[in-house]
Amino acid sequence: MADLFFGDDVADDIEIAAVATAIGAPTAVVHETERLVYGGTHRRHDHRHLLLPALHGLQNAKGWISPGGLNHVCEVLQVPPAEAYGVATFYEMFRLDEPEHRADVTHVAHVCVDAACQIAANEELIAELEANGEHVHRSPCLGQCERAPAQFRQGIGGPDSVPADTVEVARQIPQQGDPSLRLLRNVGVVDPTSLDAYRANGGYQALAKAIEMGPAEVCTAVADSGLSGRGGAAFPTGVKWRAVAAEQGRPKHVVANCDESEPGTFKDRIVMEHDPFAVIESLTLAGLATGAENGWIYIRGEYPLATARLENAVIQAREAGLLGADAAESGHRFDIEIRRGAGAYICGEETALFASLEGFRGEPRSKPPFPTTHGLFREPTAINNPETLINTLDIVLHGAEDYRSRGTERSPGTKLLCVSGRVSEPGLYEVEFGTTLGQVLDLAGPLTGSGTLAAVLMGGAAGSFVGPDALDMPLTLEDTRERGTTLGSGVVMAFTDEIDMTDVLVRIAEFFKNESCGQCVPCRVGTVRQHETMVQFQTKGSLSPQRRSLVDDIAEVMVDASICGLGHTAASAINSAMDLGLLSKSNGEGPQFREGS
Repeated sequence: MADLFFGDDVADDIEIAAVATAIGAPTAVVHETERLVYGGTHRRHDHRHLLLPALHGLQNAKGWISPGGLNHVCEVLQVPPAEAYGVATFYEMFRLDEPEHRADVTHVAHVCVDAACQIAANEELIAELEANGEHVHRSPCLGQCERAPAQFRQGIGGPDSVPADTVEVARQIPQQGDPSLRLLRNVGVVDPTSLDAYRANGGYQALAKAIEMGPAEVCTAVADSGLSGRGGAAFPTGVKWRAVAAEQGRPKHVVANCDESEPGTFKDRIVMEHDPFAVIESLTLAGLATGAENGWIYIRGEYPLATARLENAVIQAREAGLLGADAAESGHRFDIEIRRGAGAYICGEETALFASLEGFRGEPRSKPPFPTTHGLFREPTAINNPETLINTLDIVLHGAEDYRSRGTERSPGTKLLCVSGRVSEPGLYEVEFGTTLGQVLDLAGPLTGSGTLAAVLMGGAAGSFVGPDALDMPLTLEDTRERGTTLGSGVVMAFTDEIDMTDVLVRIAEFFKNESCGQCVPCRVGTVRQHETMVQFQTKGSLSPQRRSLVDDIAEVMVDASICGLGHTAASAINSAMDLGLLSKSNGEGPQFREGS
């Protein structure tokens, strides 16, 4: 039975070709006499998950998604047009209104407006680009904080790209060549485009050993190592893998969450750009350990170089027999598909990521049920970010005891830290858990700007600020928690005392207002009210006690009642800044709070 009519708009040849290239030849049968979408849950598995690639194809072909192009995608994939429109309008990178283009315009320049770039003269870059006649889009964090101010070029009729001069900066990391590195040992040392180079430097030895050990022993090693998730939640990886391995009778999946969108975070981008085969090997290892045949990489759309490197790595691994019907001669079928996100911070939340992969709006799901039983396509799924995954190579190759010899008892191993802001050598650093905050800043120092530290943002926009008195804080999961802050995704962003923190906090509030998916009332309304409060402070230079109390009430409600972590953490940075007195220091007009309304 039909559920919706198609529209009458028709795609042109460019759009038809773009969709065919993005998703392959049409697989759905369209009835010529009745232009209808036919119902059926089979769409969820058979066609619907191709919606995001198809929309990317349309956007890149012409710089927008036309009604005819969208209608064509709906016919091919048998997706209701209203639902496809809802998906297309959900993402930052898609445009549904025809832009005014000149014939010589080949791209739109996305320039970051979040904290690291905000304090690095991003407005000057925007003015320069506009003066040169470029189309500029003010964008949330682009994951290039070590080379701020950052830009990403979204292609029109051509490939997306990062400016070549900024790519060159990322070819080295500050610690390159340090023999103590574990997670970053290949970065800047091994050709990221060559499987042979990767294998010559020890690549795929861990997978070979994992095949010898068997799934149960691999899961035991990962559990005994104490490895926890590196995306912020710090959930024990071994527990997750064992839970998925125990599921029987249904298809299973392993997913690499590469939608790295937390402001201040760029660690996974550098790993993917410069050690892509390690991501492929470790995701394969996870598939064999959990019994999953399906591997997925969901990567943020603003990472074109990382995407190209991963695609190349998958192709070479497949040609070498390391993926496919008998992956690495393991007797186990395993292969990987790559999907690009399209600019939605919320899709970093695991269940929102699943929804996006399936071709729906990236809205989080209530838990339970948990992904280990009802993940992608409501089937058992283990999802980890690249940093977590590549840790497992070291664990399998050298053993859990060796892994625990670094770090602390409750936070074993090493951690990747994204150091940016007012430091002279911003970049990605690998340190053992337990290294102090001051020692990390010294690695990236000295401080620039005024040279006097005012605060450090820990964990990104969803984290919190700490003051100079926290420089002795060991960077472990337990110590940061005891100090009321978080390691989160590894952000360490330094601010010196000449920076107007009010502007920074207004932007953080605006970020969460814009990125809330709007599904639950506490987050949808709370983030708007929080932003209004920060704008009021920016305008008036003070807040009434009643308004300050309202900020606390909003934060409490969002933490208690929001569906996902975005609402739970949207007020953390702002409340911590108020507690540290950063607003009154940057404003310089007297007390932070006043009497009256």
